Amino acid sequence: MTAPVLFEEKTATNGMRVAFATLNAPQTLNGLSLEMVDLLAERLTAWSQDDSVAMVVLQGAGGKAFSAGGDLHGLYHSMQEHQGQGAWANPLARDFFEREYRLDYQIHTYPKPILCWGHGIVMGGGVGLMMGASHRVVSETTRLAMPEISIALFPDVGGSWMLNHMQGRIGLFLALTGAQLTTSDALYAGVADYRLDSSGWPQFVEALLQTPWTASAAEDGRSSRSLNDDLLRQVLLTHQPESELSPGPLRQHAALINTLCGGENLTAIYDAISELKTHEDPWLARAAATMLAGSPGSARLAFALLRRTRLSSLAEVFRVEYIAALACAAEGDFAEGIRALLIDKDKQPKWNPATLEQASEAWVQRFFEAPWPAGQAHPLADLGAEA
Repeated sequence: MTAPVLFEEKTATNGMRVAFATLNAPQTLNGLSLEMVDLLAERLTAWSQDDSVAMVVLQGAGGKAFSAGGDLHGLYHSMQEHQGQGAWANPLARDFFEREYRLDYQIHTYPKPILCWGHGIVMGGGVGLMMGASHRVVSETTRLAMPEISIALFPDVGGSWMLNHMQGRIGLFLALTGAQLTTSDALYAGVADYRLDSSGWPQFVEALLQTPWTASAAEDGRSSRSLNDDLLRQVLLTHQPESELSPGPLRQHAALINTLCGGENLTAIYDAISELKTHEDPWLARAAATMLAGSPGSARLAFALLRRTRLSSLAEVFRVEYIAALACAAEGDFAEGIRALLIDKDKQPKWNPATLEQASEAWVQRFFEAPWPAGQAHPLADLGAEA
């Protein structure tokens, strides 16, 4: 069988190496499995300790997607098996979310440049991998989203941190609607840094191998990481398309979105977005329709998470999200969302709670209660300890 992640090291002209990690499950749009998470974490650790490796490239096989998310089928079957047993009873959910979040945090804090080639579809767990990369690159095919409201999860993998760092109330709107971002809007929202045409990718990779990477600090005291960051930036800017990008729908409607999503009353915000369902702009209309078809509990949870983590560190966000994710795996709506979308594919989920009124502020508190035995430390307690 073909390995789910392919690893390769290419030697540059000066003897330094550029490392490539390729998600290799194109049949599932490179959906992230626990095996893929473990393989990536192990190899990234090895590369971080190898002075001859200058930088890392993360990419996806197949051309259609970098990664469309996580292994929802596996999680679904584990939720079915442990239904009604509580949030700590599902070993796959415990392991998957812990190790996935650790990998995402590892990328955020990696000691060398990581370029993520976010071509095609980038959603859910794919956003988690891309978000922490030092150089996030999109192409003309990029479609980026956190559409978890459609399966009754929430924008996890550090999504609460990312969305809270967007300007104005854009992050809340994206969490509630799962709206897709184009290349232009990904750059505008700050979730991408550079763009390349997909046709120019082979030439760009060749240019990486012609770059004079360094393994030692400069005479002025600048670290090799800083020097290689700058070298990578120069190559990216050299290959960036000259054509100007037109403003995407998110940028065009940013003022409206900030107005609709202002305040701290989720019911009022939800109702205001709902009115967009007949808007003449199909992007806004689709955003409203996605929210209205999605899980009311997911809307409440995403809203509560953004409020709770507004001033939190990245490590703290992952710890809060971990508890919430395990609760989602135990509550029932998450499994129902996956069933309706991917298992039976009837797209007729029966949400419980069925309305936003039922998904109250009191109801959502259960998603913040630690489920493990008393006296046990948080499984992600050590994140951020090195800071």
